[in-house]
Amino acid sequence: MIDPRYSIINQRLEKIRRIIAVSSGKGGVGKSMVSTALALSLANEGFRVGLFDLDFTGPSTHIILGIPKNVQPREEKGIVPPIVYGLEYMSLVYYVGDNPAPMRGGDVSNALIELLSVTQWGALDFLVIDMPPGIGDAVLDLMRLVQRIEYLIVTTPSLLAFEVVKKQVALLCELKMPILGIIENMKMSKSDAIAKETIMLGIKYLGEVPFDAQVEASIGNPEKLMATALGSAMPQIKKALIDRGNPNVS
Repeated sequence: MIDPRYSIINQRLEKIRRIIAVSSGKGGVGKSMVSTALALSLANEGFRVGLFDLDFTGPSTHIILGIPKNVQPREEKGIVPPIVYGLEYMSLVYYVGDNPAPMRGGDVSNALIELLSVTQWGALDFLVIDMPPGIGDAVLDLMRLVQRIEYLIVTTPSLLAFEVVKKQVALLCELKMPILGIIENMKMSKSDAIAKETIMLGIKYLGEVPFDAQVEASIGNPEKLMATALGSAMPQIKKALIDRGNPNVS
């Protein structure tokens, strides 16, 4: 029997022009920081933006943004995300709080389907999704359930991390999923190894983000985050996204 929620999911997303999944085959690469900074940068440009934290391994964008615990979604024929720092914001944390969420395959899929089917997004130019790391059930379900999804891949300069990222890229290519490009985060040297490896994969290298100790110090303060090297790198990444889709601001 087909789950009736499947037919609702893309209805919930139909007023969103671009769905950007910030993803990585490897954990610890700064994916959540990139997701948050990108969403803030797009919103600061005047775009209508949503940020959706679907990192089942540990949602953290609410901490990065410093969202007060009393800011909650409201119920209205589904769940309406609160607006924080100019973003429509939704997170798994609203369901699990500070508790661990030790879910297995079927539970992960069910929770993901529920979140996608009940969340009432408004008309958006961009929905930025902070994905779980790796290529587990949640990632595979999103590929299957969400139409028009585009992938922005985050790596570090570590060739070990990039080996894992390459496996994710191979899967996305095999499934003919659009990849916007790869960001090299937390770079501390002048090595161009990741850029060369990315080009060899036939994927666009979107640039590097220098390591900046102030990124950690900015947690909970979006204004400080956008003043770091990560925030400063967003315009070139944002330009690549806008040039590809060019949604109009209304």
